[in-house]
Amino acid sequence: MRKLILSLCLGLSVTACAALGGRPSAGSQADIDEDDKAAMARIGQKAKGKIVWSSSRIGNHDLFLMNTDGSGVKQLTKGEHVDWFSRFSPDGKKILFCRSKKGWVYERDANRNFKWNLFTVSPAGGQPELLVKDACWGTWIDQSKIMFNRGSKVFTKDLSSGEETELVDSKKEKALGGADLQQPQLSPDGKYLAITLRGSMRQTGIFDLENKTWFQTGDGCQINWYPDGSRIYWINPSGNGGSEAFSVAVVNGKPDKEYSYEEMRFIDIPGRRSHEYFPQMTRDAKWLVWAATRRGHDHDIADYEIYIWEIGQAAEQATRLTFHSGNDRWPDLFISDL
Repeated sequence: MRKLILSLCLGLSVTACAALGGRPSAGSQADIDEDDKAAMARIGQKAKGKIVWSSSRIGNHDLFLMNTDGSGVKQLTKGEHVDWFSRFSPDGKKILFCRSKKGWVYERDANRNFKWNLFTVSPAGGQPELLVKDACWGTWIDQSKIMFNRGSKVFTKDLSSGEETELVDSKKEKALGGADLQQPQLSPDGKYLAITLRGSMRQTGIFDLENKTWFQTGDGCQINWYPDGSRIYWINPSGNGGSEAFSVAVVNGKPDKEYSYEEMRFIDIPGRRSHEYFPQMTRDAKWLVWAATRRGHDHDIADYEIYIWEIGQAAEQATRLTFHSGNDRWPDLFISDL
């Protein structure tokens, strides 16, 4: 099968960020017009739950929580660390996130495991709890097991026993070429990993854990599974604002056919603020949250804003939830009345 995507994703490059000094701006709150307020209220009536995300709005990246209508914004973590890539547990009672060990660290250093630890914190707040040392890109497999990255390796950890199990090491797999494994996502049946490769390779794709084979889906980034494993979605460097989300059906670890550009398009919002990144789907596959900016690309400093969308509706129905000139990124949504 030919490559699904031919263009190259800019991925996690932050050269411009370094040139600008690297630190994000605290920014300021903007006014919200009446149309946006009405759209936010409508979403709040349909999707009851909480959104967690990482924001620089107090001068450093901390975790914040808000309702699905954008109200009730609350700071969850604080300090000189960089807190990001937050993910709700399946029951919504804990939030897993990545924290830098010392002060400011670029997202481009996500795979330098000696710079990061994984923590959990309650949506109600309180003191975060250290969960895994020297790790990043933590995600929940189920309520009692997580998956995470250490450089070229991906591990699972049983939270009851504390046992860690290595799933794959890209330095030992010819198909992966020793690449950095970013945002690894395990398929629901446990047979495949959807991964963004960086370093020696720049691809998205699916790795067959049993047969040790790699299928490249594109040159984009931030690939993930639908909750039932029937499809994948990822960010591709095309579309209205220079990026958009693609999605294809998957059978036995591969797209089930060749897809046209139109068939792969998932969400690409209209207007100037259409540079989409950080997509995350709810466990019922009904809602998608992400962030988008109208200028810049750097994940750490660009003025990304959080959006929510009811999957299957027109792209014009996507609703903006944050209106702040600081950096807002990596949202996750849990549907429930917390």
